[in-house]
Formats: sequence, C-alpha cells, structure tokens
Amino acid sequence: MSLTTSDFLAAWWTIAVGTLSNASCAILGCYLLLRRMSLLGDAISHAILPGIAIAFLLTGKIASFPIFLGAMGIGVLTAFLTQLIHRGGVTEDASLGVVFTSLFAIGVIMVSAIHSVDLDPGCVLYGLIDAVPLTTQPFLGFEVPPAVGTMGSVLIVVLLFVNIFWKELKLVSFDPDLATSMGISATLVHYLLMAMVAGVTVTSFEAVGAILVVAMLIVPAATAHLLTDRLWSMMLVAVGVGFLSSLFGYIGALLLDTSVAGMMSVVAGLLFLLAVFFSPRYGVVSKVWHNLALTLRISGEDIIATIYRAEERAGGKTSGAGIGLGESLRAAGGGIVGWLAVAGFWWQGLLDCRGSLLILTPDGRRRARSLVRSHRLWELFLEENVELPLDHLHDPAERVEHFIDRHLQEELNDVLESPRKDPHGRPIPPLDSMDEA
Repeated sequence: MSLTTSDFLAAWWTIAVGTLSNASCAILGCYLLLRRMSLLGDAISHAILPGIAIAFLLTGKIASFPIFLGAMGIGVLTAFLTQLIHRGGVTEDASLGVVFTSLFAIGVIMVSAIHSVDLDPGCVLYGLIDAVPLTTQPFLGFEVPPAVGTMGSVLIVVLLFVNIFWKELKLVSFDPDLATSMGISATLVHYLLMAMVAGVTVTSFEAVGAILVVAMLIVPAATAHLLTDRLWSMMLVAVGVGFLSSLFGYIGALLLDTSVAGMMSVVAGLLFLLAVFFSPRYGVVSKVWHNLALTLRISGEDIIATIYRAEERAGGKTSGAGIGLGESLRAAGGGIVGWLAVAGFWWQGLLDCRGSLLILTPDGRRRARSLVRSHRLWELFLEENVELPLDHLHDPAERVEHFIDRHLQEELNDVLESPRKDPHGRPIPPLDSMDEA
C-alpha cells in the first residue's frame, strides 16, 4: 500500500496534536503524582459533565469558551469539595470517589434532561484525534488544524505556569508544611494547580478524549518517576514518554486498525512496564541483578577471609597456605552461589589455584586483610559499647564486615584508640597505604 503526501500530513498532524496534549498532561501529572493525587484527573474528567450542561443551559449553544469555563469551574469545585470532605475526617481517596461520582451522576441527569443537545459519549471517551487533519485553516501560508493551535497554546500556558510558580509548586508538592512556614499559601497553589489540570483536561477532551487524557496525567509521570529522582528531569522524561506514546500509538493504531487514542494509551502503559522491569535503580531486573551481585560479593569475601585466617593459623605463611574447594564452597554458603563467587573472584584476580588449594593473590590478600580488620574492630566496638558476651560477637561482626569501608575503619580505630587485639585475643591486622577498603 503506497502512502500519499496527504497521508503523511494526516499522520504528522495527528501525532503533533497527540504530542502537544500528552506533554501538557505529563508535566502537570508529575505534580499530581508527587502529591499522590494522580486519580484527580480521572475524577475531573467525570465531574465536569455538569459544568458542560450548565454552560449549555446558560448560553443555549455548545460553544468552546462557555463550555471551557463551565467545565473548568466544576473541575476546581471537585478539588475544593474533595479537600473539604477530607478535612472532615474522610480519607482522601474516599472523598475523591464520593465527589466525582456524585457530580458525574448529576451531570448525567442534567444532560438527559436536555433533549436539544447531542453529546456523543464516544467522542468524549475516544476523542476526535483521528479527525484532526480533516479540518484545517490557513496559518502563515500553511493549512493547519485548529486543534494544533489550541493544544499548542495550552502547552505554552502550562510551561509559563510551571516557570512562574516553579518554587511554590516544588515546595508544596514535597513539603506543604514547609511552604506554609515560608509564607507560601499551599491552599492557593493547590487550587491554581487544580485549575490548570481542569483546563488542560477540558481542552484536551475534544481533540484526544478522556481515555488518553487520564492516561497521560498518570502514566508518563509514573514512568519518569521510576527513571529519575529530580523534578526537572522527571518532567523531561515524562514529556518524552508522551511523545513516544503519540508516535508509536499512531503507528500501532494504523497497523491494527483500532482507536488511535486507545493505542497511544496502550503504548504509554507498555513504556511503563519497561520502566518497571528495567529502571536502573527501581526496576525489577535491576534489583535482582543488584541483589545477586551483592550476594556474590559477600560470598566471595567470606571465602578470601577464610583463606586469610588459614594463613594466620599457618603462622603467617602465604606460600602453600590455602583451603580446598569444598571448604571454600562451604564458606560461601554452598550451591551455585559458591561456584559463581569462586569464579568471579578468580576472574577479578583475587583468587588463584595451586594444586587442589585456593590461595590468595596479593590483591586478594589486601582485601581479605581489610575484611578481617573490619571484623575484629567491630567485635571490639560491640564488646566495649554494647557489652555483648564473647560468644555473641562473631555473627553480627561477620554480617557488618562487608559494609565497613576505609573511612569507617579509621573512625573505629580512633574511637578504640588503635587496638592491637580483638576481644578473643587475636591480632587486628594493620592496614597499610596499599590496602583497599
């Protein structure tokens, strides 16, 4: 199937409108997520129905600006009533559910009573993003869909709002009590944010529909939150997720012949799943890998510490002093973890084989000496400060020794006044300038 120039233009304008709408929702969604109010967009999308009906009753026609004002007013009212009920002792999620379901029910009754108005539920849910390229108007010599100008203006307003109230929004989102103590009205900032959310939600309805608006107020921000901990980078990532959702959502809808807005939401959800599994810090795979690496490090360090103690028992002789593979695996806890620990430390040049024995390399001996030093310093610290009996010192020291770095060793050494022996009378190894923590 060959694509014409008009097909490319239609795709371009559809993706552009989706991106503009997604970006506006994603930026505000970051603040909603940080304030644990992500579902407020869903609530507003349901609750604005009576605002639309009231605007029609007052004006007698469906015009964009009265509809916008009516819906935005009800959106702010939703936030106000939610906070009011919450202050009365009801949990915030319950108060939100009560308010938006009640307002939505009132809106359904009002719309049902107005027989002269035709409100298509499909348009509200799915939007008319597929039809964006069908209506254009001249602008600087180009034929541009009106939705591009509308959503572009909304994005500019959102960016100006965030830029002007950057400090206030940041403080209120992370610590409203601190903001109040600094003279910033957390309540005013809250309602300004709710007004912006309501405005973006309403203006996006006609172009992209409620499904995409609700998804983009939640999913891009949640995805970005898994990838970064800084607010400004979180917004950039969220906008990037919105763009990718728009681009690949349109392509997917074209290939599967389905709803464009729905497919954009699906792509956003898939990007979120990728972040859940592969986020460098919070991803499931990353956590599994980190835990495995930590387990192997601890097991390997148990092996080299065991070999170092064997050298001590041999009178400090390093040549020929070592332990067998079976003993090393027992020191590492056995199983496949032990084998992987031995292989990993051999690969790092900390272990070597001499006949049937595992021995320490010079680098391995320095690291093992540091471990044993940490262990015995901590035993002495526990005895002097926690007053544990001698037979209770080894196990906690064996766990903590893997997390005592060079700096903490020096602090312990100073606090304990440079001890030479541990509570069991064993020598505390010195740490020279070449030793590693």
